[in-house]
Amino acid sequence: MAGNKTFTMIKPDAVRNGHIGAILEQICGAGFRIVAMKYTKLSAEKAGEFYAVHKERPFYGELVEFMSSGPIVSAILEKDNAVEDFRTLIGATNPADAAPGTIRAKYATSIGENAVHGADSDENAGIEGNFHFAGTEMF
Repeated sequence: MAGNKTFTMIKPDAVRNGHIGAILEQICGAGFRIVAMKYTKLSAEKAGEFYAVHKERPFYGELVEFMSSGPIVSAILEKDNAVEDFRTLIGATNPADAAPGTIRAKYATSIGENAVHGADSDENAGIEGNFHFAGTEMF
């Protein structure tokens, strides 16, 4: 059964480009409820921990550098079928492949600077949400 919570981050590129409000408006307009949110900056160490699953991949260092390059907005969202519906809302990782109207089609500039992160499973939504909101028992 699909869960009703997911995790997202508005990445440094979208924050730097002034898209926080528009992205949050699109998320809420799609029926998601924001149950936790914070504006923060990841250290390289924290970004490395968060993306540890990619440690052996060639893009890991660049990813950590990018994710620690500026502020992010992290949030826990609630809606029935949250993970799948949010993945549809954000669009493909490569904005060139993202469906028109999706967040990445509108605000991403490249595969690396793709505006938002969205959890890819209920399990990872819990892990990622708990990483960013430790001690809050969101999941």
